[in-house]
Amino acid sequence: MADAYKTEEITTIDGVKIDFESNWVHLRKSNTEPIIRIYTEAVTQDAADSLANTIIGEIKQIAGL
Repeated sequence: MADAYKTEEITTIDGVKIDFESNWVHLRKSNTEPIIRIYTEAVTQDAADSLANTIIGEIKQIAGL
């Protein structure tokens, strides 16, 4: 994901955080479960949900799911 968004501000402390102009997403692999936790923040709940759904779709595509 960091490569896919290399034009954005990326932080790799405790996962991968991608900062966009008006929102951000943080991806973090769970140490206790076989999951990736996705945290988003945006101006509205709908925008945060949309960002999360976009990232989920991209993860599924990369993983071949």
